[in-house]
Amino acid sequence: MTVDRSIIGTTTGRQRVVVERGHVWRFAQAVKDDNPAYRDPEAAKAAGLDGPTVPPTYGFVLGNGAAYPELQGFEGGTGGTTDVGKISAELRKDGGLILHGEQEFEYHQPVVAGQVLIREGRVADYYQKQSGDRTMTFVVTEDRFFDEASGQPVLTTRFNLIHRS
Repeated sequence: MTVDRSIIGTTTGRQRVVVERGHVWRFAQAVKDDNPAYRDPEAAKAAGLDGPTVPPTYGFVLGNGAAYPELQGFEGGTGGTTDVGKISAELRKDGGLILHGEQEFEYHQPVVAGQVLIREGRVADYYQKQSGDRTMTFVVTEDRFFDEASGQPVLTTRFNLIHRS
């Protein structure tokens, strides 16, 4: 399969997401992090935060499931011109293995429960490498999250999906 590098830079959508306190708390439990600032408003306040904050890898949730359909009717909201699901489906046509590769989270300010964020995503890179007799295809996406009220950047996430033929 030849990689169509023309999709680099195309959008993967613009969505509104809400940071929900219950989801944050359950996520912290799931990753076995008992920091009280993730669930207790008073502990968060003592830590200098406006409310319960999120564990470091919570950005994965924001980009995968926190954008409810009824919240998307806003100007500029879109499903994107490039669907990463379609890219991965195309890669899987000939078999192989899809892997969750590297992922990174760059926080520009604390993310707190109750905050409404705008996610803007794009395909950051799309390339192939040989690994023995196998071809590894890499799809790198970048999501930038902004506080809806202030417009300030809050979080940038980068995700690397790998297909091994």
